Amino acid sequence: MALTLDQIRRDVADCLGEEPVDIPLDENLVDYGLDSIRIMTLVERWRREHGVEAGFVDLAERPAIDAWAPLLGVTP
Repeated sequence: MALTLDQIRRDVADCLGEEPVDIPLDENLVDYGLDSIRIMTLVERWRREHGVEAGFVDLAERPAIDAWAPLLGVTP
């Protein structure tokens, strides 16, 4: 099953203990409490469940959902 923008948002919100609607698509997720451990957890989940090939460094360099989407193979 392909990863979607909504799924990314839900997974990030789940990691942060927030509601998906409270997670912006275009803001730095570090400002919302996303740390390196959580990013690694998300990458591993997405690799396992969706076959994502992006790595931790790719996501850590630009921690915003809209920046991650193309790296994760999500099309708008």
